[in-house]
Amino acid sequence: MNTPTNVQIINGPDGMPAFVVVPYAQYVKDHPVEDLVPNEVVGYMVKEGLTPIAAWRKHLGLSQAEVATRIGISQSAYAQQEQAARPRKPTRLKIANALGVSEALLDL
Repeated sequence: MNTPTNVQIINGPDGMPAFVVVPYAQYVKDHPVEDLVPNEVVGYMVKEGLTPIAAWRKHLGLSQAEVATRIGISQSAYAQQEQAARPRKPTRLKIANALGVSEALLDL
């Protein structure tokens, strides 16, 4: 019995399955977007040495002043939080809300 599927299996040189390709819509359905970290964010962290907070801010095209205004602090105070290795949990939560991402994504 062959059930139709949208999944494609790609075999390696040895003839054994090596890759599975699924439609993007199915992948997104199975992997909530809020759990995904864009490649660009990781690139900023690796190539430029940015903290996760700074990388997300840059990825979203926001200035430090814009994020600071959203959380009600000065730009210089926000800059200090952005450079911290691991800001306090209440601060991370405020920043996550200002950036529109889950707090877990700032703990990379």
